[in-house]
Amino acid sequence: MKISILIGISLLFGVIAAVLVAHLSKSINPASGGREQVVIATASIQAGAELTDSQLQVMNWPNSFIPGGSFSALSALKHRVARQPIEAGELILESKLAVNNSKAGLTAIIAQGKRAISVRVNDVIAVAGFTLPGNFVDVMVSAKDEQGKQFSKIVLNHVKILAIAQDTSAEPNKPKVVNAVTLELAPEEAEQLDLARSIGALSLVLRNEMDSAQTNTTGAHLMDLTHVDLVETNAVDAASTKHTEPQTQAHKAHRSSGGGVTQIRGVNEATGAE
Repeated sequence: MKISILIGISLLFGVIAAVLVAHLSKSINPASGGREQVVIATASIQAGAELTDSQLQVMNWPNSFIPGGSFSALSALKHRVARQPIEAGELILESKLAVNNSKAGLTAIIAQGKRAISVRVNDVIAVAGFTLPGNFVDVMVSAKDEQGKQFSKIVLNHVKILAIAQDTSAEPNKPKVVNAVTLELAPEEAEQLDLARSIGALSLVLRNEMDSAQTNTTGAHLMDLTHVDLVETNAVDAASTKHTEPQTQAHKAHRSSGGGVTQIRGVNEATGAE
């Protein structure tokens, strides 16, 4: 009888321990809590493209890890357009979509208050094909000033590339040589760029996307590249002048003192001018 009681007590403690462990693990691991339906991408979606049902899927997701702005039904994404590239497996979030009723294409990815302007480039100007949509560049112009002297100057800072050629996305490991890039600019920056390309050649200077610092340089002029040669030339001229100066001064002194020719005739001496 005592053995039966001990067995019963042991079983009771075992059940209590199992319940406590289950409760503890549930409180430690929030993923074991409730789940909600969310929409994820099943394929890569380019910026400016309209979302389609074939690219999307509804699945259960731990509610503790669902960020704000997610969607729970495919119907809520009808005719929505991606404003940024979306990779397969990503949650579809409002922050990555253009506003409602946006049309697919480049206009959907232009930020509010900005403008898109395209400029012709070659493989060197476009940083040998390594500029990609989403990268940031500085725009530099090489031209002649009012005196006809050559100069080079960065005219625009931290400009976002919206597209290369007609592509709004590209593969980073496959550089692509293009003949045009489309930049996102404020209206006044678009005016500056249009003026700059009318007076000289444009170059794109690729920069770190995390570096948004504005630079204000004085520009580079032809004299900045040749100043070493000018200094050496001036030094040579100065040395040459110093070497010939005593002879010149002596010659002047000789002329100022008369500089005549002395003639001796018998015992009489006479001086005449040259």
